[in-house]
Amino acid sequence: MRVERILAPNPGPFTGSGTNTYLIISDGEALIIDPGPLERAHEEAILTSLVDLRPKGILVTHTHEDHAPLANPLAADLDLPAYGYAPGPNFKPDLLLADEDWVWFGREQVQALHTPGHSVDHLCFLARDSLFTGDHIMGGSSVVVEDMSAYLASLRRLQQLHPARLYPGHGLVMHDPAGIVAGYIEHRLQREQQVLSAIKTGASTVMDIVQTVYEDIDSDLHPLAAMSVRAHLTKLADDGVVQHMENDVVSLVGELP
Repeated sequence: MRVERILAPNPGPFTGSGTNTYLIISDGEALIIDPGPLERAHEEAILTSLVDLRPKGILVTHTHEDHAPLANPLAADLDLPAYGYAPGPNFKPDLLLADEDWVWFGREQVQALHTPGHSVDHLCFLARDSLFTGDHIMGGSSVVVEDMSAYLASLRRLQQLHPARLYPGHGLVMHDPAGIVAGYIEHRLQREQQVLSAIKTGASTVMDIVQTVYEDIDSDLHPLAAMSVRAHLTKLADDGVVQHMENDVVSLVGELP
């Protein structure tokens, strides 16, 4: 099995150097993972890389705009199926993939793993001992989390797979999966304690917490930081530690906001 990376020309604060499109190749057949945004130059780069290969399908990790929009038009152009967990605003799968489903190409197969957290529809793809992580694990930018409980559970699931390398949706290949996944879990648990500490010392709204916990990041990124804070608060509320109420007001359980 061989892996080729094609970098989309969409660098930015949330995409790092750009979105990674991957070709995974076996016996002259290829699967395309995350064709990325609607960008003609990037589509041409993918098509050029497919010369002398027989493409078999397009796999989408999730429906965010930097990963999925090119999938349907490219699939139509190549007369291929596009696979994904669920439809979204930028993507409609031709074939749905459930957790632990397999897709064959050449002499190899890829297993879809449902890994919610960054988004409810997120998939990672396991091919031999290589894990394609989409935005569940990424380099060059921080992961924004919608559901913290699900995200941590998905990380712990990946720990049990013991892959040899990670191919992230952004950034370069990672060769210490065990250390990286453990570090991600530790970071999120530390953030949870920082959020809780901010509440205990007087923060009473989501933005109060953001300004305390994320004081060292550019304020332009605070709206995204607020998404992660809300995900932490939802988990803490489910754990019975805080009350997360309307209008982003928060307090410890048993205290008035």
